[in-house]
Amino acid sequence: MNLLSFTLHKIVKQVINRLLGKLLKLRNRHLFICDMIVFSITPFLALLLRLDGNVEPQEYILELGIATILFLAVKLTVFWNYGFYKRYWRYASIEELIYIAMLMVGAVAIQTMLFEGIDNTLYPVIETLPRSLPLLDGLLSCIFIGALRFSFRVVERVNQRQLVFKPQERVLIVGAGSAGVSLIQEMQRNPQLGFHPIAFIDDDPRKLNVSIRGIIVVGDRYKIPDVVQSLHIQKVIIAMPTVTGKVIREIVDICKATGVQTSTLPGIHEILNGRVRVDSIRDVRIEDLLRREPIQTEIERVSQFLNGKTVLITGSGGSIGSELCRQIFKCHPAKIILIGHGENSVFSIQQELEQLVQLLKKDGTSLRNIPHIYTFIADIRFKSRLKHAFERFQPDVIFHAAAHKHVPLMELNPPEAITNNVIGTKNLLELALEYDVKHFVMISTDKAVNPTNIMGASKRVAEMLVLQAAKESGNHYVAVRFGNVLGSRGSVVPTFKKQIATGGPVTVTHPDICRYFMTIPEAVQLVLQATVLGRGGEVLMLNMGEPVKIVDLAEELIRLSGYEVNKDIDIVFTGLRPGEKLFEELFVEGEEYEPTQHKKLLVVKNASRIIPDNLAITVEQLCTVAAKNDANSILFLLAQVVAGYKPKYLENNLAIHATTNSVVLTNSNINVLAKGTIS
Repeated sequence: MNLLSFTLHKIVKQVINRLLGKLLKLRNRHLFICDMIVFSITPFLALLLRLDGNVEPQEYILELGIATILFLAVKLTVFWNYGFYKRYWRYASIEELIYIAMLMVGAVAIQTMLFEGIDNTLYPVIETLPRSLPLLDGLLSCIFIGALRFSFRVVERVNQRQLVFKPQERVLIVGAGSAGVSLIQEMQRNPQLGFHPIAFIDDDPRKLNVSIRGIIVVGDRYKIPDVVQSLHIQKVIIAMPTVTGKVIREIVDICKATGVQTSTLPGIHEILNGRVRVDSIRDVRIEDLLRREPIQTEIERVSQFLNGKTVLITGSGGSIGSELCRQIFKCHPAKIILIGHGENSVFSIQQELEQLVQLLKKDGTSLRNIPHIYTFIADIRFKSRLKHAFERFQPDVIFHAAAHKHVPLMELNPPEAITNNVIGTKNLLELALEYDVKHFVMISTDKAVNPTNIMGASKRVAEMLVLQAAKESGNHYVAVRFGNVLGSRGSVVPTFKKQIATGGPVTVTHPDICRYFMTIPEAVQLVLQATVLGRGGEVLMLNMGEPVKIVDLAEELIRLSGYEVNKDIDIVFTGLRPGEKLFEELFVEGEEYEPTQHKKLLVVKNASRIIPDNLAITVEQLCTVAAKNDANSILFLLAQVVAGYKPKYLENNLAIHATTNSVVLTNSNINVLAKGTIS
């Protein structure tokens, strides 16, 4: 008996599967025939509904026949003319449901007008029919054809579930907002991805015990340990892209105590202009723990400004430069010129942007809204090579992100800091003025404020060159300062990760050292915002929140990697490196800061008025001594032009022997050097 029952069950299942498979193969021509049948039946069903089933067919057969033909003709005409039978219903969504409802409303309106018109103008052939018949017919038609179309989705879901053989992880979603719901939708649509959503966690008490797409909100974040245990959760996904790092840290700490794997969606800066997808899920990073409240950028204003323009980006293969390329691409400029010295990094961002170009073309985007991508391998220190780029592309806007940025390396190589950060900026500015480029944005650093190192001092000189060019030309040239960028190449986070991967120790220079941090997308958004807020001749300072202790950063990274601090991985203090500060500063003496329209941006309103008179001659001297690799003369000249910069040899009032020409810089010849007699 059991064998017979099993066999019958198997046969019935095969028949059902075959029927469902045939349903998925239905085309619009088949659906057209189905709709004709439905529309032929719905007037009679509407009459039955209106009269509570008390219908004598012989009393209404003529009138009902006329009404059926009328309604059938109206609905098929409306649906056909508005492309209803050109849709692909296998992936129907709420938009298609709204579309069906709107077409049906239009059809019902026409049916009602014709129904009343026939009744009032002709011999009363339909006077016995209820006046509500067109409306009831429309409602029933909408239900039936909607059910038929959306049955495709149901069958698709059933087939997908039957085809899933790999085990699915039981997932708890933290965050029942739009991001969490989008995630659930994709998991339910694509069970082959291996996720089985079990429940929501959300801190909003109004959502408690509410069902969203069949998934219950079971409690707030403090319920996570109980829910993980009682529902046998295997994975927690934090779907809260807009919350602060503090909230993420608290949730991650709670999840760690349960021992369950924890992942997250990226912050809103990373998924801007892109929908939330399952493939967005990743491990929790240090950027998530330090995330601030999302900034409100005037993206429309930035897009309008860059739309149709030719944008040149130096250092385009770097961390900031490549993110600038990504976000500028979304603003639909006419051309993006990628300038960089490292061919591999430039090639990488070019390939990424070209893929976006191909996707836009496939989506049918107008060609005038798709930027042309050009690569130009060049070192900004060589003006003749840059000049060729300006002649060829005629840029409208320049974003200058190319720079040497590593403090210890520049302390050991002062000529490189000058030739790249100062001479490179000088070359760009001279060509920008020559080719009448109206907008120039230089990426600077908080290390340019009261610098204690070569890198910071060279960037301060570069800032002053931008300000001087703006002052003399009246163009919109600005410099933007911000602090350390999380995850950028050569920054502290990748270094710590490598040290953790090799078993430690993690090296920190000093237990009290602090730095300001921003994520790459956040920094770039604010740089773009500066293009529409700056009027020219200004330094814009990004509000980076509170500084972070580097040792705290190291401890968080160790914990995120699944280790215990000073048990599995040690932290070792190595001492401050040459030119390194304990605390970065935000204000240069004499600078006057005021808020802008954007709460995350401050502007130095008097920046152009505190440029030293000897800037031009000193920069020329810096170019000369840098060409001769005269490191000591570089230090001296920087001290003359950059307020607050005091190299150690000047502080100690020691004589320093120049390495190139055996020139001795002492108190007796300082004035001679300052007058430009270096040879």
